[in-house]
Amino acid sequence: MTLETYLVAALAVVLTGISKSGFAGGLGILGVPLVALTMSPQAAAVLLLPILIGIDILSVWRYRRAWQIRIIVALLPGAALGIGLGMMGYSRIDPDLLRVAIGIMALCFVLRFALAKKPADQPHPSWASVLVASAASGFAGFVAHAGGPPIKGTLLRAGLDKSAFVGTNAFFFFLLNVTKGVGYFALGLFSIESALASALLLPCLVAGVGLGFALHKRVPQATFTALAHGLLAVAGIYLLLVGGASYWGA
Repeated sequence: MTLETYLVAALAVVLTGISKSGFAGGLGILGVPLVALTMSPQAAAVLLLPILIGIDILSVWRYRRAWQIRIIVALLPGAALGIGLGMMGYSRIDPDLLRVAIGIMALCFVLRFALAKKPADQPHPSWASVLVASAASGFAGFVAHAGGPPIKGTLLRAGLDKSAFVGTNAFFFFLLNVTKGVGYFALGLFSIESALASALLLPCLVAGVGLGFALHKRVPQATFTALAHGLLAVAGIYLLLVGGASYWGA
């Protein structure tokens, strides 16, 4: 790994650590694209996956008294279905089209929040919407590394306090990323070189997560909710721009 690659990856890891451990937020979706400036997107995804799992482990432990196990259990069937479909369609699906679809979904969650008179006006997610969102997350996470927005939108609609939101999100994505890692391993995507490169980024992981924990404690609940929706909007717009770029270029 060159110095340029390391510095770009270090920035991506710090931003992802702050976002995921403090706000379960949308900035984490920028990690792979940032690193992909210096290597292929597939290599960037393989490099960052162990880092994402490490962030999830620290966040799961930090918020261990705040997870909502009932919600996590409700999310798992759809996520398993989505990952299975993702493994089957890994080389067939158009990732840009998927990014556009997930971006639209994310912005719909934000629009619903913006139009509500108060947070309580948002209806709690139905069983069917939870299944669709978790399946979309599993599929998009495996194929296009864009699984965050559907879950974050669903958890925000559930009316969780900020620690429960971050902890539940972290637990879900820990399970999702570990399962994705098994799928990547089965597809022969990991190597000793990629593992060593990931290990070099561990100090950046610790720094980002530490900053995320500190910020989480200092942000009031109302500000947190607005910021989480703002980050979700950033992720949605980013996915629309990146996903639509190939079609606009054509």
